[in-house]
Amino acid sequence: MPWYGPVHRFSCMVERVALTGDCLRARGVQVRDMTRRLLPVLAAGLALTATTAAGWPAASARPVHAVLTSSYVRAELGASDAVLQLPGYPRSSSVAVSVAQLSPGSRATAVAPLRRLLQADVLVVAPTSLPAGAAALVRKLPGVVAAQSVDAARIQVNGKFVAMLGVDPSAFRGFAARPTAAASRLWQSVAGGGVAVSYTMGRLDKLPLGGSVKVAGRRSESLRVGGFGTVGIPGVDAVVSEAVAHSLGLPAGNAMVVSAPHARLDTLVSEIKKLIPRPRHVAIEPLLTQATGSGVAVSTGAAGAPGTAASDGPGLTRAETVEFLKAAESRIGLPYVWGAAGPRAFDCSGLVQWSFAQAGVVMPRVAVDQARTGPMVPVAQLQPGDLLFYHTDPTAPTYISHVAIYLGNDLMLQAPRPGLDVQVVPLDVGAGFAGAVRVYPGVAAAVAAAPAG
Repeated sequence: MPWYGPVHRFSCMVERVALTGDCLRARGVQVRDMTRRLLPVLAAGLALTATTAAGWPAASARPVHAVLTSSYVRAELGASDAVLQLPGYPRSSSVAVSVAQLSPGSRATAVAPLRRLLQADVLVVAPTSLPAGAAALVRKLPGVVAAQSVDAARIQVNGKFVAMLGVDPSAFRGFAARPTAAASRLWQSVAGGGVAVSYTMGRLDKLPLGGSVKVAGRRSESLRVGGFGTVGIPGVDAVVSEAVAHSLGLPAGNAMVVSAPHARLDTLVSEIKKLIPRPRHVAIEPLLTQATGSGVAVSTGAAGAPGTAASDGPGLTRAETVEFLKAAESRIGLPYVWGAAGPRAFDCSGLVQWSFAQAGVVMPRVAVDQARTGPMVPVAQLQPGDLLFYHTDPTAPTYISHVAIYLGNDLMLQAPRPGLDVQVVPLDVGAGFAGAVRVYPGVAAAVAAAPAG
């Protein structure tokens, strides 16, 4: 039986802990998938970048007025059609990690130096504080090298709900990706009362680096944006200090990040459940994919569901493929908006999810989950309807952060980035390409709608 990958994701894990205005409400745990975050939607850390956009498969130099989907499908599935030739296009370069400058007259808050990097393997999230000493007990389990208590909830930043962590910067920074972990000024900014937002949210939602954003929990606060970066826990879009988290009303110590790089994660999850009272009210999820029966983790940078092969089927039917591509192509010219999932604006994975929905196929919400919805296929065997995945985040270069749709005839359709519209561009399998996946509806549904464990 194919293994469907980790389908319980952080954004869904913390949806139950939502802070709105003066009200803190606990929602039932509905861990659908990493749908708005990574393996959470999960690997833990922050990194920042300068203001230049990085690495999306580039837009063509001029608008492409493409033939409609039916032409692509006919060409690939038996009928003949002329191949639409498109000009080459430039690729943007990635940028270095950066943070906001200190405010005039301010001093950097002391943060402990980085001592070691830690792989985030398991995330524990509860609607209220975990028992005192829970992290100490978890640290004693076989294979665990670190367990760090954090605060977690979904909270509004400039009017949009995001997953936020409250952390001790000195203790948490080791869980971040190397560039972020090494960025001392980033953690000093967090320790000093600022907020570090994800690379995706910061760059694509055009937040002001060094400026302020309104954060609404039990009460509203204006927090300085200390940097843009990707939290190692996919789906986490904001990190603040524990003091700021408590001021905003996040539950104290209701979550825990665990590093156990050589442990069997399914076994470790079972052992953690035994240590925590009322485990049914606590979400305990692996942040990395492990093939069944092995202790080998599969990075979130690898496209394709472990244990599946293109010959295993069933894939999309012809009718599903045609409807999916027709729906996607009907959105050409509509704007990219970060976090949008249609029908009049889209981000990259929102376009994929909406287009599949028009064909009756259920898909998870974010690219890193969509990359687990079927087997990887070689470029030479691409068919219309296959999904193409990319590493576009210079602060987390191995994390899948962009998805496009293969149309046939060496063309792909994508919602690229702010300022650009849904468009057709030449197939890009160069630098940053993470692989192609053939969607299996059954696998996709399992990833998108998994119940809480």
